[in-house]
Amino acid sequence: MQITTIETFVQGEKLGLVRVTAEDGSTGWGQMAPSNADITALVLHRQVAPIVLGWDADDLDGLNDAVIEGTYKFPGTYVCRALAGIDTALWDLRGRLAGKSVCALLGGVPRPFPVYGSSTSRKITPEDEAARMVRLRDEVGFRAFKMKIGRRGGHDADEWPGRSEAIITETRKALGDEIKLMADANSCYAPARAIEIGRLLEDEGFAHFEEPCPYWELDWTADVAAVLTIPVSGGEQDYDLKQWRRLIDGAVIDIAQPDLCYIGGMTRALRVAKMAEDAGLPIIPHSANHSFTTIYALHLMGAIPNAGPYVEFSIEDQRAFADLYRPRMQVVDGHVMIPDGPGWGVEINPAWIERAERMVSTK
Repeated sequence: MQITTIETFVQGEKLGLVRVTAEDGSTGWGQMAPSNADITALVLHRQVAPIVLGWDADDLDGLNDAVIEGTYKFPGTYVCRALAGIDTALWDLRGRLAGKSVCALLGGVPRPFPVYGSSTSRKITPEDEAARMVRLRDEVGFRAFKMKIGRRGGHDADEWPGRSEAIITETRKALGDEIKLMADANSCYAPARAIEIGRLLEDEGFAHFEEPCPYWELDWTADVAAVLTIPVSGGEQDYDLKQWRRLIDGAVIDIAQPDLCYIGGMTRALRVAKMAEDAGLPIIPHSANHSFTTIYALHLMGAIPNAGPYVEFSIEDQRAFADLYRPRMQVVDGHVMIPDGPGWGVEINPAWIERAERMVSTK
């Protein structure tokens, strides 16, 4: 069954959806990586669509390989961000035709899955961060949270002096020992400072230390992971499967965190999950907002044998995605239901599509 039409629907720079149509008229919806979605859509129609159109919609592995090989003159993150929209749309199409959720197609069982409350703010004070985590623990039952420390790409600098140490100790004091806590440094530290901060995280019983060093400095991260007892996580930024092989086989990280929209979709994320499984590493995907990114992560985690203990769930303002699809994800007792309807198990809001800029490529 050949792919005959690929459409993109983009609202500004933030978000872009993809609809794929096969020759029998069946359709599926996917999403390109959030942010710079307008650029990604151009890459999709210029570089990726000519390879995909006419391809067998059932041959996802072959399609993914053909796109990566066929764009070898212009490789990189935008190709994978665009491929993610097509690949996830084809998984949706496949699920709708089978009358099964993507999770079920993969052998999993849709069910409530634990989530952790993920803060992405570096402007919030330690006291205010601790207070909102306590509130969310009590209101919706989160049993785990992640906070930002250091400055993104900060060359050992903090957002303001002493903030990282204060937020680590303040949140632990406010939440007690029964709540799991994690910290994300977003490539802030050189090894010496990363180890210093890591020791404090260990003292406060944190569950993992995310991206302590610049993500491209694999040797630095490996050195930090070798010294610390707290698990070091990473991989959010990485889309190249060869780089993933280096991360996993080189004992650089203890927890693998692919982002399904950065890496190219479900098919390539499953390859990383299998690499990690073979190495004995758990998966905890990066899913920083309430677009389809978190929906994809839930389906993946519901099906793989090496799923970590929770899915990332943003606690920031998500109004930008509020009218994107139905039903919306809801946290109940610290869990979110893996959608059990066909495909991704949610329906796109027609009003969102009507407001979007449409581009189309056809066979």
